[in-house]
Amino acid sequence: MNQKKRKAIFQRFNTYDPNPTTELVYSSPFELLIAVILSAQATDKSVNKATKPLFIKANTPKKIVLLGLSNLKKYIKTIGLYNTKAKNIINTCRILLDQYQGIVPNNRGALERLPGVGRKTANVILNTIFHEATIAVDTHIFRVCNRTELAPGKTPLAVEKKLLKVIPKIYLKKTHHWLVLHGRYICLARKPKCPECIIQDLCEYTHKTVLKNPKIS
Repeated sequence: MNQKKRKAIFQRFNTYDPNPTTELVYSSPFELLIAVILSAQATDKSVNKATKPLFIKANTPKKIVLLGLSNLKKYIKTIGLYNTKAKNIINTCRILLDQYQGIVPNNRGALERLPGVGRKTANVILNTIFHEATIAVDTHIFRVCNRTELAPGKTPLAVEKKLLKVIPKIYLKKTHHWLVLHGRYICLARKPKCPECIIQDLCEYTHKTVLKNPKIS
């Protein structure tokens, strides 16, 4: 895919959805951090369902530590890997209280040292809360970038680096959310909704598929 097509793709995304954002429900940087930790191998919908009552009861590092591990598990037990996630959240809250006055740090190194926070989670926080031009490559973005040939790569990190290199700078801060939503609702894993896609004519996957099956257009 050439740069002219890439630019056109993001111009369309920007026209269609000029203010994309996460579908996780949060009201503070800390709440988003907890929601993103919980979202690993879970849907945003399931996370929002769990965090709604949790955040009413405890929505600060201190309150979650006081809530305790066993009680925290009760709120998040519907989410996969909840035992490990609960331990990570409690330990993260303690570190935030001990080292950062309960405030979510705004640099990658500090974020990635928090239990349960990897590169992807750090990128989400840096992008969504601190408005940095970072891209958290999840399964949706990885699929979209390889299928469309927007930024192909064998690993999430390779795709991330490719995106940062080829996406026009004016669109970088919004790229993560656009691609996540596109993968979640249009460029599906099993049956992509190509006829509904706003970038269908710019997608390399569509071009190749049409050659094999003209009925798709």
